[in-house]
Amino acid sequence: MNSMKKYKKPVLIAAVCVLGALAAVLAWRGNIRQDEEQPPEDMAHERAEIQEQWREAAGTPLGKYPETVTYTLGKVAGANNANLPVGDTYEDNAYTRYLKNVLNIQNENVFALEADGSYEKALEAAISDRDIPDVMVVNGRDNLIRLVESGLVEDLTDVYEQCTTDTIKEMYDSYGESLLGSATFDGKLYALPNSVIDDGAMMLWLRDDWIRELGLEEPQTMDEAMDIVKAFKDNKMGGDETIGLACSIGLIAGSSETYGVDTIFTMHGSCPENWILDRDGTVVYGSLTPETKEALGYLNRLYEDGVLDSRFLLRKSENIDDLIANGQCGAIFGHWWAPNNPLILSYDADHTADWKPYFFTVEQENQVPTFVSYDDWMYVVVRKGYEHPEIVCKYVSAIFDYSRYEDNRYAREVNEYFSINVDPTARPMNINVDYRDALYRSGENIRKALTNELSLTELSGLERSYYDTCRSFVSGNLTTAAGWAAYASRVTAVDVLTSGGMRDEETLFMGDVDMEIPQELQDLERETFLQIIAGEKPLDYFDVFVEQWYENGGAELTERVRSAYEEGCRTE
Repeated sequence: MNSMKKYKKPVLIAAVCVLGALAAVLAWRGNIRQDEEQPPEDMAHERAEIQEQWREAAGTPLGKYPETVTYTLGKVAGANNANLPVGDTYEDNAYTRYLKNVLNIQNENVFALEADGSYEKALEAAISDRDIPDVMVVNGRDNLIRLVESGLVEDLTDVYEQCTTDTIKEMYDSYGESLLGSATFDGKLYALPNSVIDDGAMMLWLRDDWIRELGLEEPQTMDEAMDIVKAFKDNKMGGDETIGLACSIGLIAGSSETYGVDTIFTMHGSCPENWILDRDGTVVYGSLTPETKEALGYLNRLYEDGVLDSRFLLRKSENIDDLIANGQCGAIFGHWWAPNNPLILSYDADHTADWKPYFFTVEQENQVPTFVSYDDWMYVVVRKGYEHPEIVCKYVSAIFDYSRYEDNRYAREVNEYFSINVDPTARPMNINVDYRDALYRSGENIRKALTNELSLTELSGLERSYYDTCRSFVSGNLTTAAGWAAYASRVTAVDVLTSGGMRDEETLFMGDVDMEIPQELQDLERETFLQIIAGEKPLDYFDVFVEQWYENGGAELTERVRSAYEEGCRTE
């Protein structure tokens, strides 16, 4: 009896193994028999179908590859993991899952590094070693030129025509010829450039709840607004440490930074740090004009009157972030997206913080035409010899057209990323392609949908995502800072720009000339401007600065830029 118990279990196991092996053999024989029975013409037809799928995928914007196409990638990463949801990565997120479903493509990152020096070093090493990934995000037209001249990247001319949708082509065309032209050499397109939509003018964002608490009227002019900022400080609306108008030592924020005072310069008809056409049609450096001197005089008066933060020379951007989060600041200049960064910090800490944007039409009336430089532009290139150069064109067609305007099956997760403030660097190829006036198009559609003037079926996927968030915020069902930021940016701010008659800033393309200001002259400019604003130098010292600028290489640089512009005019 004991002997039977001892051997019973092994015997059963052995029996199961034999039966399993027998089943496998029978299945294998069955498969062989099935293959043998399949007519040759059916097998040929199946192979032909697969070949046709490959051809369609390689020659159309949205054709899906029959097998997964994996490409190596070098890209820019974002801070804080691009604010991706927990569990998502740069190789597995809403964008990559969408691309796998729609196109059957998957990225394998060779490097995904922040643009803090790490990415730049990896890019430089890849170019110098002549060993680049299949697809690479390139920062700077100078690096693109190096890649083209070294023969390291594919000609995308034909695949751009075949594998981008008509909508993508319309988007690029909305910028004129210069954008695609910046990636075109000898008539051939070697990269897909980033498109920077018109962000509109910087607006003055004020704590409207403080205005109401003080019983003040809303400002109609910049001078009235500055009086309100002074009242914030004098009445210590944020406590004993309340500051005036926040300002960074950079002074000029441009299109991607904040805490600048660009608006003050624009109001005076000035455009520092840009090459411009003056009223006589002459190319000049915008920091040297009489209008710039006037703007510096105005900023000096704000500083002397205590309107401009008295300690702005000592502050870093992170310090200003803290002041906003702590409720010690009630005035900044910022673009339409300021609610997303940095004002969300204020609302997150205090839901009664009611920031409102103001735009004064004198800013628009005094805009001057500026020249655009592609020195710091972002491009996407494909390695020379890669089997699927069309992949980048299919990518932009899927992400920036199909997911937004047509796909109701897979795109929802992608579009939800916008409403939860996931950074665009989460995308595999982190460029953006959109209409130049995309901000105003989407803002108007969202507003009309909220007021029942537009059917929800007419919204793009991106617009529907923002609509859902804004609707929930307005109804009180969503009380998060992200909900407030979505509504304040996409609806409130865009309405202010639109009602103010904001128009596209006129930009001109200079061509291949190097317009970069040498560091020595940049330092001279920064030091002079800060000294004049803080009263360390009299306003007339500006004239001395202009002379020094020209004497220290500025004259030769100006002549070179003017010659390039005149040459371009002659060839048009």
